[in-house]
Amino acid sequence: MATLQKIRSKGPLLVIAVGVALFAFIAGDAWQVIQPHQSQDVGEINGETLSAQDYQTLVEEYMEVIKFSSGVNALNDAQSDQLKDEVWQTYVNNKLIENEAEKLGLTVPNEEVQAIIDAGVHPLLQQTPFRNPNTGAFDKDVLKQFLVEYSKMNLAQLPSQYAEYYGSMYNYWRFVEKTLIQSRLQEKYMALISNSLMSNPVEAEQAFAAKNNQSNLLLAAVPYTAVADSLVPVTEADLRAAYDGKKEQYRQYVETRNIKYIDVQVTASQEDRDALQQEMEEYTAQLANATGDYTTLVRSTGSTVPYVDLFYTTRTLPADVVARLDSVGVGDVFGPYYYATDNTLNSFKKLAKASMADSIEFRQIQVVETDAEKTKLLADSIFNAIKGGADFAEVAQKYGQTGEPTWISSANYEGAQIDGDNMKYIGAITTLGKGELVNLNLSQANVIMQVTDKKAVKDKYKVAIVKRTVDFSKETYSKAYNEFSAFIATNNTLEKMVANAEDAGYRLLDRNDLTSAEHGIGGIRDTKDALRWVFDAKPGEVSSLYECGESDHLLMVGLESIVPEGYRPLTLVQDQLRFEVLRDKKAEKIMADMKAAGAASFDQYKNLANAVEDSVKLVTFGAAAYVPALRSSEPLVSAYASVGEMNQLSTPIKGNGGVFVLQTYAQEKLDNTYNQEDEEAALVGLYSRMASQFLNDLYLKADVKDTRYLFF
Repeated sequence: MATLQKIRSKGPLLVIAVGVALFAFIAGDAWQVIQPHQSQDVGEINGETLSAQDYQTLVEEYMEVIKFSSGVNALNDAQSDQLKDEVWQTYVNNKLIENEAEKLGLTVPNEEVQAIIDAGVHPLLQQTPFRNPNTGAFDKDVLKQFLVEYSKMNLAQLPSQYAEYYGSMYNYWRFVEKTLIQSRLQEKYMALISNSLMSNPVEAEQAFAAKNNQSNLLLAAVPYTAVADSLVPVTEADLRAAYDGKKEQYRQYVETRNIKYIDVQVTASQEDRDALQQEMEEYTAQLANATGDYTTLVRSTGSTVPYVDLFYTTRTLPADVVARLDSVGVGDVFGPYYYATDNTLNSFKKLAKASMADSIEFRQIQVVETDAEKTKLLADSIFNAIKGGADFAEVAQKYGQTGEPTWISSANYEGAQIDGDNMKYIGAITTLGKGELVNLNLSQANVIMQVTDKKAVKDKYKVAIVKRTVDFSKETYSKAYNEFSAFIATNNTLEKMVANAEDAGYRLLDRNDLTSAEHGIGGIRDTKDALRWVFDAKPGEVSSLYECGESDHLLMVGLESIVPEGYRPLTLVQDQLRFEVLRDKKAEKIMADMKAAGAASFDQYKNLANAVEDSVKLVTFGAAAYVPALRSSEPLVSAYASVGEMNQLSTPIKGNGGVFVLQTYAQEKLDNTYNQEDEEAALVGLYSRMASQFLNDLYLKADVKDTRYLFF
């Protein structure tokens, strides 16, 4: 099992105590699985359904991959929602590609996957733990050895933490392998589309010229802002005509809802604040009188910051404590005080301060036998041998380990939950002197550890902190609940809700184009039940009261209207259309005024009433020009630069910021060498991005249905 030992030796904390995170822990609730009786489908693509159970399996598979690769043991709600969306989108994309690939005969044979693994350069492979210890790059031989050794392992005979780790590593690889196949199939399909967009070598030459032919132009313009809106009235007929001409732009592919809602956030009353202040004064007195066991004391106060009996840098201490720390003597208490940023009352005791090495190099030998007694006997034997002069590395190799030194710093453990074996392990590393040796007896194993070097001395502290959120009492919550319930009972229609919310002291909020693919309402946690109600209600109805958030929000929702799948109504897009129609009418008027003025030269155009002039330099066809005088990007300036001749005056051009004329006064070619292969490769890259738009067309044709909101 040399390969397994090599992999795990690179992360000493990971194997000895999986609960210690070498990365920052992500706080939050664990994944909430759906109930067994929920067996309905969560979606459909090309007539093929996805059941809630199968979707749940995909989500859990990806979640385990994320937790393993990131070193976290839980995701918060926002991260879980994002993960679920990624799983769904990946599933949809894969199904769309697979359907098209089958028609075209595109496949990814095993030999092709093996070739990708042998090459070892794919980004997915670089993220795996199967790396060469010298280069840090993916190493196919390390992977192969792991798979061979894993196939021979009897996980039942390993300590649970080892078995869990190796099982997670194997499942992680299986996910990577599956993803490699899916991504390769998509790459082949997109490459087929991208290359089909490439016409011939002439296009590459034109693209090169577009980037390398530069022009300097004079510009004279009349901005649209020079024409008052009242001079170009927009009629309903104008809007209807514009709508009909751009109707395809206003097509929506899912049904949406327009809602109004009231969100009541319950906050602490003055009585609640006074009660907490009294508690904090008592806790402050306890801190001042305490002489030991601050872990238990701080835990008993309900502090949101647990006490860890280790020296910490200020990096993970609360900002309000850090700001006051140096003004407090060792052994002194500061507080209680209010900190508005996190709405807390606080007291803390500065227990100790020391200048200590923050980066520590150590090496270790892990000792695990079939029972605790045999483990202790072997560990004592190894410890005494090394203490008696045996070479540490040679002894480690005798037991299948490298014994190589590893660096650790406070960034690896500060902020993690540390207790039990983890506390003993970190405590030993941070307190041993250089060259000192220790035999640590942990619950699952013994560890022979030696500190080999120390550096980066920093100031570190032990601080006992009582931080309590200023929260509301049950009585305060009940009062808010009863008042809001009474309002809902007497305002049971949308019309009444809108008419009476302000008078009752509630703020009425709007949310338009709410889709079922979203995970809640108003950015409030735990509003999925309200979302389900919205998509089952009829316009004009209002919901019952929903308790949501962190049990501190009360919610009422009213359904204003339903926007069905298809073309959005004119009423919903008329504001945008009005702006475009207004701009077009102003352009027509400006052009008519220019013609009436008889302007024929650049000087005549720049002397027109309200005209502005500018000089636009280094313009190429490959990028839209920005015109400071109009404060707008003007692609047509770049287009004219590619065809305009020296000193030739253009006709009036309708732009984004006004009507302008252009006159080229300088042209040059950049001194770059044309390379057909490079230009064609650049075009293929451009078309690859354009080809992704084909997925939208596939999506529309696949009649995708997303009903995940009913279950998740």
